[in-house]
Amino acid sequence: MPVLGLGVYRSEPGAATRAAVLSALQLGYRHIDTAQFYANEADCGEAVRAAADAGITRDQVWITSKILPQTWSNPSTAFERTKAAVQQSLQRIGFPSIDLMLLHAPGPSEGRAEAWRALEEAQKQGLLRSIGVSNFGIGHLNKLASSASITPAVNQIELHPWLQWRELVQHCKGKGIVLQAYSPLAKASKLTDPTVAAIAQRINKTPAQVLIRWSLQHGFVPLPKSVSAQRQAVNADVFDWQLSGDDMAALDGLEQDLVTGWDPVRSHEV
Repeated sequence: MPVLGLGVYRSEPGAATRAAVLSALQLGYRHIDTAQFYANEADCGEAVRAAADAGITRDQVWITSKILPQTWSNPSTAFERTKAAVQQSLQRIGFPSIDLMLLHAPGPSEGRAEAWRALEEAQKQGLLRSIGVSNFGIGHLNKLASSASITPAVNQIELHPWLQWRELVQHCKGKGIVLQAYSPLAKASKLTDPTVAAIAQRINKTPAQVLIRWSLQHGFVPLPKSVSAQRQAVNADVFDWQLSGDDMAALDGLEQDLVTGWDPVRSHEV
């Protein structure tokens, strides 16, 4: 899985998403993160196919999508509905398999195990290369582990210096679960933070680059979102330099338990 991805949450379905994904692929991105909830899976698939004209083949691109938690609201139908949801995503994206499929949130606890079993079956059938979860806390992960045959490959959560989930991160790392970081720029709400701005100015990088690099150096897979090719290029220019230990420590000290979006990790029942 490429360690930097393009998020397409709130990218307008249609031409806007297609253009954003295509420009990202042309700039070197090889990881696209979509979801059923975003209503732009089909546009991501079309952009990947269009990228073939630039010599970018399907096997070079990692596609992640996510199943809506409402899918398993009824325990008696959770397994079959999740299987059907996988097929729907495959049809919309338009390829024989998807690289990573996540349960988008813990959702209803009663049907969760059956939804996960459906993903396990789809992976065994070769429809899904990897399977994982999103917005799961330690309790959710432990409960899933009590019935799962396959450990989630990924837990995608909001992660940035102001929301570090240190206990959850250590738990996932101990289980071999990769952390994908959505909203790694804290939805641009902290780009003028004095600590970030000072580091960025001193090393001649942008605040966004500093935050993405912080994520990478913690071993996360950041998924910054931008529909601007110029910002996409800047956001991807993070691999030939490093933050110093002092800079990492300063950023680590910004923890505020700041959730910029929703908080299903704590609001969903275990």
